[in-house]
Amino acid sequence: METWNRARYREAGLDMDFVQDNISFSRRGILRGLHFQNPKSQGKLLQVLLGEVFDVAVDVRRSSPSFGKWHGVTLSSENKRQFYVPPGFAHGFAVVSETALFHYKCTDFYSPKDEVTIRWDDPDIHIKWPMNEPILSNRDAQAVRLRETPAERLFA
Repeated sequence: METWNRARYREAGLDMDFVQDNISFSRRGILRGLHFQNPKSQGKLLQVLLGEVFDVAVDVRRSSPSFGKWHGVTLSSENKRQFYVPPGFAHGFAVVSETALFHYKCTDFYSPKDEVTIRWDDPDIHIKWPMNEPILSNRDAQAVRLRETPAERLFA
């Protein structure tokens, strides 16, 4: 399976340089996100190598007509889909299979000091996650709502 071909993706309108690849291994019920970096924003090309996740992007660009709106897709080793989350969007995923091996290519390096986390269950965003009581990291459990995020941390 070919997972990246610069010429093919460039033809499809994704002309970017990736600087870092990451792999995450999680088990059923784990939810990661919603995360983004600003400054040092990242575009992410996502795919699942083993298992299945419900993957979500949320628009966090203040001036966008779709600000606070979300889009979700199922990514799995079976459907072999990829999902590109551009800079200006928060990202999160929930593992729905027994385990999941999640791969993503990033357009900028990870910068913990620039990372922002929004609540997975923010009632203003109202994501229809495939679970009600996910397993969260401490960071994700302490996240704030989008409306509580300082304006300077969001995108213009």
